[in-house]
Amino acid sequence: MINKQLLTLAAGAAALAFSATGAAAQDSSCGSVSMAEFDWPSGELMANVDKIILEEGYGCDVQLVTGGTTTIFASMNEKGEPEVAGELWINAVRDLLEKGIEEGELKIVNEGPITDLGEGWWVTPKFAEEHPELDTVEKILEHPELFPYQEDESKGAFIGCPAGWGCQLVNANLYRAFDMEEKGWELVDPGSAAGLDGSMSKAAERGEPWFGYYWSPTAMIGKYEMVLLPFEAEFAGDENWNGCIALAEQDCEDPKKTAWTKSEVRTVVTDEFAEKSGPAQDYLSKRVFPGEVMNQMLVYMQDEQAGGEDAAFYFLEKHKDLWSEWVTEDVAKKVEEKL
Repeated sequence: MINKQLLTLAAGAAALAFSATGAAAQDSSCGSVSMAEFDWPSGELMANVDKIILEEGYGCDVQLVTGGTTTIFASMNEKGEPEVAGELWINAVRDLLEKGIEEGELKIVNEGPITDLGEGWWVTPKFAEEHPELDTVEKILEHPELFPYQEDESKGAFIGCPAGWGCQLVNANLYRAFDMEEKGWELVDPGSAAGLDGSMSKAAERGEPWFGYYWSPTAMIGKYEMVLLPFEAEFAGDENWNGCIALAEQDCEDPKKTAWTKSEVRTVVTDEFAEKSGPAQDYLSKRVFPGEVMNQMLVYMQDEQAGGEDAAFYFLEKHKDLWSEWVTEDVAKKVEEKL
C-alpha cells in the first residue's frame, strides 16, 4: 500500500514536473513565424539576422517570404502573412498601414530599425573636402561649372534617375522647382541602374566631381563614402510632395522648392504575432542597425557576392558587440553556440 502510494505520488510529481517544463518551454518559444525577406540586399540581410536570432535564441521556427514592399505589405495587410516585416519602407503604404494599426490588425514595434537612411542628392567625399563652403544643395546649384556635362561642358551635369523609376519624376520636378535649367544645369538620365552606379563609381575612382541622386543604405554609398547634401529649403509639405513633386510633369504645374521628404522605415508585425511572440517581440523592438554598419555590410555583400544568410552569419561574427545589446545574455550565448 505504502509502495503504491509512493509510486502514485512519484508519478504525480513527475507528471507535474513534465507539465511545468513543457509549459515553460512553450512560453519561451514563439512558435512558427512567417517573416518578410525584402528583395534588396539590406532587406535580405536583416531578415536572415532576425531568422538566426529568433530561431536559435527564442525557439521560433521562421519561414522567409520574399517580395517587394507593396506585394509583401498587401499580403500582410489582407491575409496576415507574413507576420513580420522587418524593413518596411512606409512612404508607399502609409495610408493602408495607418488604417491597419487603427483597426488593430497591425502594430509598429520598431520606429527606426536602420539609422541614417534616406534619399537625396549626393557629392563625392573628395569634392566635399575640396569645397567645404558648398555644403548645401542650394550652394551647389550656383556652381554648375564645377560639374561639367560631357556632351556640353558649358552646362553642369546633374545625374537623375533612370526612366521608369519613381524618383525620376521627383528629380525632374525638383529640377524645375529650383530653376536648374536657368542656372545652367542639364538633368542627365543615366539610362539604367547600372548606368547610375557606373557614373558614380567612375567619378569617385577617378577623383572627378559627381552630383546626383542616390539613396542609403546601399553598397554604393558605403563603398565610396558619398556625402549627402542638406537642403536649405524646408520641407514644403505633403500636399506639394505627394500632390505635385511625386507626379508626372503634366500633373505638377507649379512645383514648390522643398527639401526631400523624410524616408521612414518601420518594423511592423501582425497583431497575432504580437500576442504570441513574447520576448521575441522585445528583440525586434531593440535591434537597430547603424547606417554606417549597414552600408559596410552591403559593400561586403557586393564584393563577396554574398547572399542574405551568409552575410547574416558574417554580421553576427563581426558585430557581436552590437547585436548582443539587443538580447539577453542567455539568448546571446545560444546564438554564439550556433556560430
